[in-house]
Amino acid sequence: MQHFGWFLSRGFGPQGWGQPSADWGDDWTRPRLYQQSVRDLERAGFDLVVVEDALSLGNPDALALRVDRAYGGPKHDPLMLAPYLLDATEHIGIAPTINPMSLPPYTAARQLATLNHLSDGRLGANIVTDVGSSRHFGLDPLPHDAAYDRAGEWLSGVRELWGSWRDGALVQDAASGRFADASRLDAVRHDGEHYRFEGPLNAIPRPEGDPVIVSPGGSPRGLDFAGTHSDVQLALARLDPARIREYRSRVHAAAAAHGRDPEEVAVLLVLKPVVVSSREEAERIVAASATPDDAALRRIALAHSSDLETDLTVLDLDRPLDPGVFGDHVSRGSIAGLLGRVDDPADATLREVLAQHARLGLISDRSGLVGTAEEIADAIEELGEEADNDGFLLSGDFHPVTVHRYLDELVPVLRRRGVLRREYGDGGLRGNLRDF
Repeated sequence: MQHFGWFLSRGFGPQGWGQPSADWGDDWTRPRLYQQSVRDLERAGFDLVVVEDALSLGNPDALALRVDRAYGGPKHDPLMLAPYLLDATEHIGIAPTINPMSLPPYTAARQLATLNHLSDGRLGANIVTDVGSSRHFGLDPLPHDAAYDRAGEWLSGVRELWGSWRDGALVQDAASGRFADASRLDAVRHDGEHYRFEGPLNAIPRPEGDPVIVSPGGSPRGLDFAGTHSDVQLALARLDPARIREYRSRVHAAAAAHGRDPEEVAVLLVLKPVVVSSREEAERIVAASATPDDAALRRIALAHSSDLETDLTVLDLDRPLDPGVFGDHVSRGSIAGLLGRVDDPADATLREVLAQHARLGLISDRSGLVGTAEEIADAIEELGEEADNDGFLLSGDFHPVTVHRYLDELVPVLRRRGVLRREYGDGGLRGNLRDF
């Protein structure tokens, strides 16, 4: 048995844009589209939905790259979407992305505690850092590791406030008329490098536990953050059991170094398979991707141009990609993601760099993610047995067409094999993660 969730990769943005599914005419700004999808994920037995977000449209000079095809925006606030998803469901957890830059610790602690009550303990929070959006909040930009330091202080402060109501503080004795014991409330006086605030919080925590903390990131500082704070750590899918074991051991070592039980952190791999009806169809798709034409390369260049805030489409496909084209504001991780697995990034032409993203592989031989539901289930089952994998987040937008493209064939196979849950226990999102 493994845990399954959904990574809403477009965030609270134009679902299905640029795809044939957009012709269904759904309004991405209204809750019904998202509620329909989340109900189907709950019927399928998924544990949680993580909603991606970004605070900014990025570098002002690159606005067209971000919005022309809605690759990088617009995005509405996923914390405001969460109540609609929670109201439409009973068991599945919802983890909107929150950037510590955007909410003071006291406000965040109060809002998250409130939503956790209203959802019967099904709220999570995907905590991310950002080095490029400071200007929107009147803050000075921070280096990568310093942004994690600020996020760590923020989350520690939020937890202090959640803990300001100690055990026994909530009395609720109708006979005496006494609701709470003020002597068991902690004042909480925080005077740190980035935040100053006092408590106690005027919202009460749930006895069953605080909201579930999710985090992404594979850098040493990101893994240390996960080991300190996170209940769920997200990682890009690797089909090699040895690499998964190695990554999980790093997360668990970080947790142990901070005095935590390593098993308290679930590592979920973000996976975007291509589900097809037959091996022959998979082989045709893979073969067709081997020699991408210039139009296909341009589509890939446009998508990466948004993330990199750098227009790759104006560069010569047959010249080496000069790293100097990327400004200091561009994420090093995004550049590394573009270069991917090219043998020699310094000499690789842009055509070679883009072509590697166009080429697909068969999941049956672990060279890619194209395969039948049975073949995808083979890989999932193998990673559970040989790498002790905790589970996966399928990735895509939140249009029902996308959701069912994954679920219709894959869910029955996973359930038949005993890999995907058939029913939920109790305990909200934290309970979902601890059911097995």
